[in-house]
Amino acid sequence: MEKIGIIDLGSNSARLVIVNLFAEGYFMVVDELKESVRLGQDMERDGFLKPARVAETIKTLKMFKKLCDSSGVTRIIAVATEAVRRAKNQRSFLDEIQATCGIKIRVLSAEEEAVLVYRGVINTMDIPKGIVLEIGGGSTKIVYYNRRNMLNYATLPFGAVTLTGLFSGDGLKPEEQAAKIEEFFTEQLKQVEWLKELDPDVQMIGVGGSFRNLFKITKMVHKYPLDTVHNYKMQVEDFTPVYDMIKVLDLDKKKKIKGLSAERADILPAALAVINSFVKYIGVDNFTFSGAGLREGIMFNQALPMTVEKPIADVLNYSLTTLVKYYDCEEKHVEHVVNLSIQLFKQLRVLHKFPRQYLKILKVAAMLHDCGMRIKYYNHQRHSWYMILNATLYGVTHRDIVLAAFTACCHKKEDINPYDWARYRDIISDDDLEVVKKLGVMLRIAESLDRADSGTIKSINCDILGDSVIMKTEVEGDATLEIKNAMAAANEFRKSFHKNLEIL
Repeated sequence: MEKIGIIDLGSNSARLVIVNLFAEGYFMVVDELKESVRLGQDMERDGFLKPARVAETIKTLKMFKKLCDSSGVTRIIAVATEAVRRAKNQRSFLDEIQATCGIKIRVLSAEEEAVLVYRGVINTMDIPKGIVLEIGGGSTKIVYYNRRNMLNYATLPFGAVTLTGLFSGDGLKPEEQAAKIEEFFTEQLKQVEWLKELDPDVQMIGVGGSFRNLFKITKMVHKYPLDTVHNYKMQVEDFTPVYDMIKVLDLDKKKKIKGLSAERADILPAALAVINSFVKYIGVDNFTFSGAGLREGIMFNQALPMTVEKPIADVLNYSLTTLVKYYDCEEKHVEHVVNLSIQLFKQLRVLHKFPRQYLKILKVAAMLHDCGMRIKYYNHQRHSWYMILNATLYGVTHRDIVLAAFTACCHKKEDINPYDWARYRDIISDDDLEVVKKLGVMLRIAESLDRADSGTIKSINCDILGDSVIMKTEVEGDATLEIKNAMAAANEFRKSFHKNLEIL
């Protein structure tokens, strides 16, 4: 295993992420540090990075280097974006950093930055056709892809910091500043010819710190139960009231908004004005948040170099396999339980009548059903429930994550706490309870049929005869333990499927 540090030096903030690279192309973030350095602030006048901003950045990078050294990082990959890219004193700035911090920074071209943002998105989201809006401090990136191929990109040389600086004078009220930014940004969009030819069913994806802050505010307003920003979908009709509330406030009042980072309070209105302009211009009624972007693009390139040429084919399976390895689950047992669960799902379809997408929920639950044992064995199904709800899962919706967590919670016994279920009522419905019970009992039987982790039961074949389901097993060796354990779920099976269960 190798431990690397990735530094992203942007116009607004500097971020360090420390990443463990596993064998076979998997990785996990194990530490992070972020500082607001405002490197791009006040550059509009003469194009030079200002001494105070440079000093703050060097101070921050020294902290990053110390954390990397103490964490056993063997390699640092440091990149800089728009502010450094257009700085007239770029060379002296980079030389000073290398001399004082021992860090060599590579300045990304606009195209390289757009490609890395795209790779971070495409390898973590199951959205076949997307238009990505990434709002940085000093630039705004727009990336269009279809069928997992990047088709076009545009980099507009202004972001939340620069737009705030451009429109903060002239005695304008906050809402007037927002209106000016919208007007200006819309005119810039009109210069991007390919934006006029987007497919009508394209999905908008938001990337960057402003979207993460918007999620935090929305989570507080709506008391949203998940902390996961990735794959959160927001309706424009829900975005508009938040924007209307924030854009009229002065800075002191904005800093008091729950969920809004104080260091971003002054520039968030400009970012929200950009979002409002963009959704109107391309005509979407919702957008999806991505928690992955440029830094994740670098991570994938380092862990799995093939992603430089083509994206991961199965985003969800890659994500699940990463977690199985990270949680040190028994991989052969996991694989066997997944296979048996899939067999049960397909052979009992005439009873449960679930469409194919529910198989994804069962697969997530089956692969991570034992991850709670990393906490302790007893009641580990409850720990698995919590860990699935809070894991880094890609290629799956929030609803599917919640249903998979409750399904995994049933793999030892039906263990659905009514209070816990009620907490997620904004994501799941009362009808979903029966779904979870059916998927849960299928998972319980599949897990029981590999009780000794030996693969004794190779396959199953279900016959539905009258009021019974006859489950015939193909075995190699003595399967007494497995069948006895699986039959312990007979009562729950009867409640869910209204059939008696026999296992032969």
